[in-house]
Amino acid sequence: MKISVTSEIGTLKRLLVHSPDSGLGKVVPSKAQDWLFEDIVHLDTIRKNEYDYYTKVLLYFLDPEKIQGKQKEIDQLASDRNFYKPNNAEFYKSDKVIELEWLLAEVLTDKEVRLKLVASVCAIEGSTYELQNELIKYDHTELAKTFISGTSKNKELIFAPIPNFIFTRDIGITIKDHILLNKPAKKARTREALLARYIFFNHPYFKAYKNNIIELSESSLHFLLPNEEDEQKITLEGGDIMVVSDNHLLVGVSERTTSEAAVKITNTLFDMGLMDKVTIIKIPKKRDYMHIDTVFTQVKRDVWVMLGNFSRKAIKHEDENAIEKILEIKKEEKIKILQFHKSNPENPVSFESLEDLLIDISKTDLKSTNEVRFIFSGNNEFPYNAREQWTDSCNLLALKEGVVLGYDRNDKTTEAFRQAGFKIKHVKELLEELEAGKISTDAIEDTLILMPSAELSRARGGFHCMSMPIWRASL
Repeated sequence: MKISVTSEIGTLKRLLVHSPDSGLGKVVPSKAQDWLFEDIVHLDTIRKNEYDYYTKVLLYFLDPEKIQGKQKEIDQLASDRNFYKPNNAEFYKSDKVIELEWLLAEVLTDKEVRLKLVASVCAIEGSTYELQNELIKYDHTELAKTFISGTSKNKELIFAPIPNFIFTRDIGITIKDHILLNKPAKKARTREALLARYIFFNHPYFKAYKNNIIELSESSLHFLLPNEEDEQKITLEGGDIMVVSDNHLLVGVSERTTSEAAVKITNTLFDMGLMDKVTIIKIPKKRDYMHIDTVFTQVKRDVWVMLGNFSRKAIKHEDENAIEKILEIKKEEKIKILQFHKSNPENPVSFESLEDLLIDISKTDLKSTNEVRFIFSGNNEFPYNAREQWTDSCNLLALKEGVVLGYDRNDKTTEAFRQAGFKIKHVKELLEELEAGKISTDAIEDTLILMPSAELSRARGGFHCMSMPIWRASL
């Protein structure tokens, strides 16, 4: 199975996803923030009315044989959703749109791996020896489901759920033909990282790349550091990594990824000869932002969507209105950007604004000869810019260059796309046209595909977060 990612916008060929599981429906208000949620979501709605559309559109673009001509049949079975369930005989089982629960179940068919993973999960969850012995007896599909949802085969909650597992971008990042595994900042994601590690090191899909898996080790004597010195510890999530070209990587320093991790990644990739340039982007440590992919993502070689707070205009404090002055919005939005070159790492290049960096990437790395354009969150209108960034207006997934998935609730951002010359197509309408043969995915260009978002957006993650590309075609 091929693994290769050298851009953010090359045609998507293969990715890892995880559809919302029953654990997501067990998030309670008192624990929501501990489990990194701002709100509780309605599971049935998030599955049937929202995420299932995501699965369908991915299959049409990446693996049409699994879905073309079967839409009516799939929709008739929608009440039980067997098409979407990894432990069901009717599961779509695509090797292009790959469900993590299915991979985990296959890994657990190996007796030695099964024993190790049961022991590891029970250790980090503080489970009893009796429970550990009971779990070893589970069928591999039931065990995978239990590890992810926290629910036993008797429908009892025996572990905390890991609702963030739907955000597969954060478990690891594909850098060329290597996979960089994460080190989560929050305890709520510890089990996710453990499950991902076992999948990547043990599933046959990744056997040829076993020596290409990168794990970041902590600095010496890290366990002696006091809690207040978190910045010296290594924590990393995939939303802070972007492979923008075959020789240039972006690393965010954020609420979830530390400066120490950014330095470690830079040195590691230079030593391995994987990258010639690494740009470190330090954004405010605010829940509003979380990762760099919540403030910008790429649409085309010469088009980016971003939060205007980090634009040239904002940095220069031009046209600051009375409301912004009162709220001191501009003063909070500080960003620091340093670009390190393998040939001269001691002398990094600084960029004044995010806009300057992205223009340089388009021109220098991607050889764009066109004027670089920016589509701003909320059409750069206050307060819509902040409101829509919160609901992931900047967190878009490119299916191919110029064709991106975003939420239908971000009206002002959608209008900004329209003004920039993009077609706007709702996923329901698009799926009908694809099924009827009125249009092909190859013919779709410069389009924002709007996805239903009433519940998904409340989970604080867009489609960039809900994807881990492992193969994109070269630009």
